Amino acid sequence: MPLSTKIITPLRSPRLLCALLGLWLQAVGGRAAETLPPMLDLPGTRGDPDKIAFNTLPTLRGAHAIVSHGNAPWVFRNHSYLAWFDGRYWAMWSHGLRQEDFPQQHVQYATSPDGLVWAESKPLVGPSPDQDFRYIARGFWVHQGQLLALASHDESYDETGKKKLFGPSLELRSYRWDPATRSWQPHLVLAKDTINNFPPASLPDGKWAMTRRDHNLKVSMLIGGVEAPNQWTDIPLTMPPGSTFRPDEPTLSVLPDGRVLGYFRDNSHSKRLFRAVSLDNGRSWSEPAKTNFPDATSKSFPLRTSRGYYVLISNANPAPEQRIPLCLSVSEDGLTYTRMARLPVPTAPQDFLPRTGTRKAAGFQYPHAIEHDGNLLIIYSRDMKTAESILVSLDEIDRLRKNNLTGNP
Repeated sequence: MPLSTKIITPLRSPRLLCALLGLWLQAVGGRAAETLPPMLDLPGTRGDPDKIAFNTLPTLRGAHAIVSHGNAPWVFRNHSYLAWFDGRYWAMWSHGLRQEDFPQQHVQYATSPDGLVWAESKPLVGPSPDQDFRYIARGFWVHQGQLLALASHDESYDETGKKKLFGPSLELRSYRWDPATRSWQPHLVLAKDTINNFPPASLPDGKWAMTRRDHNLKVSMLIGGVEAPNQWTDIPLTMPPGSTFRPDEPTLSVLPDGRVLGYFRDNSHSKRLFRAVSLDNGRSWSEPAKTNFPDATSKSFPLRTSRGYYVLISNANPAPEQRIPLCLSVSEDGLTYTRMARLPVPTAPQDFLPRTGTRKAAGFQYPHAIEHDGNLLIIYSRDMKTAESILVSLDEIDRLRKNNLTGNP
């Protein structure tokens, strides 16, 4: 059934603005929807996510480290990202005085030779000199041999003094690592009136793709970034009327045949991931469909490994008011995930306490991962107070693929 080409006028209602966060949602000139196989098919569940026993999932072996611990007055840590560049790991995160996205929030970074021993963090870009502005970490991007760090910059409050996402001065900025001075230098404004979710991803046609929201939460996709990191084609994307799906934090995954998948968190609390597919390198997308993959209404991250299989790092347990455990799921084809395990994240009683202070949600959240030298390095935030890393070998994930791991009570 062809997708509608009706253009939807953005509305000012906060509820409807949240709905407009969906990317890859029935683009103008979109293609016909494509039926995809179930996203989840774990042994013994017959595809029913309610049959997953999260307490007895196997736990992958791996090493754990603290990247940066929140200490007064800078107690907030979230929006963490990784890169491998110039022979070392790089980590960045939003660094604040209180809950996310308040004034003086800025971006810190740290480096490590092995992903486990991290140097003391330093400012990548310090608190904004502009009154009541904030920075939000948006990821690393290696572009034409240069390491760029991305951060958005905008007002924290609206005209009534209420915190909002986002301010009218919103822009996505880049900072270039200068090896000669061993410092970050202001580089370019990548895009005006823009905040991304993850740094640009490579498409099958060689172009880069990056999701975009403007300060009114109107959504589009930026495609380009080849000739210069600030040269993009902006493709407007819309959402069908009447939908209760409230998409957020989309991610991209490219299949071997060139199709591109989009995964979505659902802020209407369906506790399921949604999925869409593009057949034309992200120019148009099928209408997102609810999958049978469970989700705690959090941010997830998919990655294709050098061994050909896919991993999805997510808070798969849909339990209310917490994001525990942090899971790694495996798919051989990038479409259906047939294995799931817990990542070796240490837990403490306070991890399960109700939300207070800087804690907008309890647990381990907002993961990002990269592969290097036969390992996955995963970064995440604990209770939005501590940035932590987990190193897991691909050989260990192969054990999970072969069903050679047993459950841990």
